[in-house]
Amino acid sequence: MTEATKEAAVAATGKPFLMRVGIGLFGIGMLAVLAVFIMFAAGLENLPIWLSVGAGVITPLGLLLGLIALVREARAKN
Repeated sequence: MTEATKEAAVAATGKPFLMRVGIGLFGIGMLAVLAVFIMFAAGLENLPIWLSVGAGVITPLGLLLGLIALVREARAKN
């Protein structure tokens, strides 16, 4: 693929696929973090393990995927 084709493909679809996945995962993870804080503030002590895992794993995973997509896009432009 040439430089112009790569830039045209990214420009035509907006954000790269990996970036969209990263943003989505980060958003879901932040909702899980918010839910954990709200439930803890409401006095609940035995929070669901899947919610805690989602808050602790999905958020950084989404951030990591977004950063990888950013680096790949920057390298593709050079």
